[in-house]
Amino acid sequence: MTEFRGNQMRENAVETEWNEISSVKDTREEVAGIPKEDEEKGRLKTKPVKKPHRGRKRVQDVLGGDYLSKKTVAGNVPFLIYLAVLTLFYIANTYNTERIYKEIEKTKTELKELRFEYITARSSLMFESKLSELNKRTQAIGLKETVIPPYKIFYSGDSIQTGN
Repeated sequence: MTEFRGNQMRENAVETEWNEISSVKDTREEVAGIPKEDEEKGRLKTKPVKKPHRGRKRVQDVLGGDYLSKKTVAGNVPFLIYLAVLTLFYIANTYNTERIYKEIEKTKTELKELRFEYITARSSLMFESKLSELNKRTQAIGLKETVIPPYKIFYSGDSIQTGN
């Protein structure tokens, strides 16, 4: 990179400025009586000035409100509103999905409880409908089991008499 200064072309502007600054420093140190050797050691110890970070400036712009007044941000307001609405829909969808999932889990546990209740009721009904259990219950009422086996009664239409 070349730079023109006072009708002279210089190759590297940063290097020439550094040389100018260091030459001013040399003259001051020579006047103060500091030997040239100590001066070179001191020059090695000095560090160049750090530039402020771009990130800090951006954060300050955003927090200060300067960022929102820029033309590029103002032009993208509809898109930013779209993103905000899309984010709200996404959050609402997540909450809705969680609510439905909780309802499904609640229904599953209810179904398990009802199934256990059905199995318990069915097993107790099967136990109560056994012949031995029926005999115990009917003997408490006073009914007895018949000793005579059942038989078929055959009848014809003529043998039935009416009460007239």
